[in-house]
Amino acid sequence: MADVAVPALDAVVFDMDGVLVNSEPLWHEAEIEAFARFGLSLSTADCQQTTGVRIDNVVRHWRSQRPEAFVDVDDAAVVGLIVAGVVERIASRGTPMEFAVEAVDDAADRGLCIGLASSSPLVIIHAVLDRLSLRKRFAAVCSAELLPRGKPDPAVYLETCAALGVEPARAVAVEDSSSGIRAGKNAGMFVVAVPDPSAGPPAALNVADVVIASLRELPALLARSRR
Repeated sequence: MADVAVPALDAVVFDMDGVLVNSEPLWHEAEIEAFARFGLSLSTADCQQTTGVRIDNVVRHWRSQRPEAFVDVDDAAVVGLIVAGVVERIASRGTPMEFAVEAVDDAADRGLCIGLASSSPLVIIHAVLDRLSLRKRFAAVCSAELLPRGKPDPAVYLETCAALGVEPARAVAVEDSSSGIRAGKNAGMFVVAVPDPSAGPPAALNVADVVIASLRELPALLARSRR
């Protein structure tokens, strides 16, 4: 971890998929299964192209790329199948990312406000919080599901900071994807990138303020805050 100056902080806002929960493989499984029902064959590499993107925008992406597979197909039906598939998999097989639970506990124990800002629908967020027994740790939980735009638009981060009652400039966004990193920066936050080791480095990695190998390094980083 680079010797980077950390601003005064009042809050830590975590992304969820790929940061708190090892759900990206589960998303890929659900997407591949659902799209296949409509005649669209996707690979894991295909799914990785849209990591961190709101699921309705993922469906729109593949419609624009392969319109021949979407004749007489309702986008909402595809979204519903994918979301149901992810919820089922989270409930039965969801596991935390390395040191995720400990990192959340550490940040809370430091007196920082803890928020969650995710592109996932609320039904998936609730499934993850229940699976990881983390619900009580979060003072604010926000989804981009009903916002006009998902990440990289900053709206979900700005909404989370407002719900926590903190200025974005005094909050950390913890992210793993390019869209999430850009969303945090667009919101004016200090962005910590935690790339998923099972995926390639996100294209926007250089946009982050600091890059750490895992959440195990987050406590030492927060300890540098001038708060």
